[in-house]
Amino acid sequence: MAENGSKKIRLGMVGGGTGAFIGYVHRVASRIDGDYDLVAGALSSRPDVARESGRNIGLAEDRIYTDYAEMARAEAARPDGIQAVSIVTPNHMHFGPAKAFLEAGIHVICDKPITSTLADARALAEIKPKNGAKFLLTHNYTGYPLIRQAREMIESGRLGKIRVIQAEYPQDWLTEATSDDNKQASWRTDPARSGAGGAIGDIGTHAYNLLRFVTGLTTEAVSADLTSFVPGRQLDDNVHILLRFEGGARGMLWASQVAVGSENGLQLRIYGEKGGLEWRQDNPNYMWFTEFGKPKQLLTRGGAISGNAASTMNVRIPSGHPEGYLEAFATLYSQFAEVIRGGGADYDGLLPTLRDGIEGMEFITASVKSSQNDGKWTKFSDV
Repeated sequence: MAENGSKKIRLGMVGGGTGAFIGYVHRVASRIDGDYDLVAGALSSRPDVARESGRNIGLAEDRIYTDYAEMARAEAARPDGIQAVSIVTPNHMHFGPAKAFLEAGIHVICDKPITSTLADARALAEIKPKNGAKFLLTHNYTGYPLIRQAREMIESGRLGKIRVIQAEYPQDWLTEATSDDNKQASWRTDPARSGAGGAIGDIGTHAYNLLRFVTGLTTEAVSADLTSFVPGRQLDDNVHILLRFEGGARGMLWASQVAVGSENGLQLRIYGEKGGLEWRQDNPNYMWFTEFGKPKQLLTRGGAISGNAASTMNVRIPSGHPEGYLEAFATLYSQFAEVIRGGGADYDGLLPTLRDGIEGMEFITASVKSSQNDGKWTKFSDV
């Protein structure tokens, strides 16, 4: 049983075999609140690795698959078949599995970005899921309690009309050229597997989704400068993007994987007519709030000045004890479990959807087009 007494959801996984970082993260996140039981998987496109990986995590032999399409057919036909599947493959292998499992009536939990091309993302939206199968996109940073606190504060007018948004996500792990031996790097720098965007698709979409989730603003256009600093690299490793929003707000987004000394520096700063917010992912249990003309206030996860249910519903331990990356992932998993069980009305607008995934691909595509045209302002409707 799950921690809340509900029956566990039978989960499958596509991708995420031995040595895959994000597959391990998804498996841990699915277990934190006890909502899922991983019972099947097609964990690699290489049959030997798929079988070895399945055995390593304890899957039954008859539920270790070497092909996702076979897995979708077989599991849909079983009386004890999986109810949901996690897709944790490289970007170019998101569309096929998502389509197969949705059409089989199996709920889909997909890592971001939703697909490797905007055309595939839009095609996915045209699919008619069998039996009302649902879709979750794991923009996990939206699961942090203080990010939801920030969203509530902006919705309630605490900051006034939003004027300026600054989002950044610097890393340094791709500062040098990489070899094919580095699996995590090789597919992310390969247009055939990653898609049109490098750093912008890998981490820029996280920063963009986060600012949209928190502010609720609608993007009008982007002006982008995408750069590949490492000689021979085919995709961007550094991006600077200006954003215009409906209502007059302006934004700046920087994402880099060649920022030496930066490990995982996602941060968000939002300024309105009446106040400002500052939050960093490397210290996610704290957020600064400043009302104009008053001293800064330090808001804490689960603290006395937290807001309503959206920011506290998945606070698992008392304030002062740190929660982080895995718990934010787990929040999406546990809340999606309630949606699968037929509830989850309280999570409307809080869980990233297929529509968010399409917008992420519009953001990538418009930014690439803008950069190719020397930073020309480009609307999503133009891509």
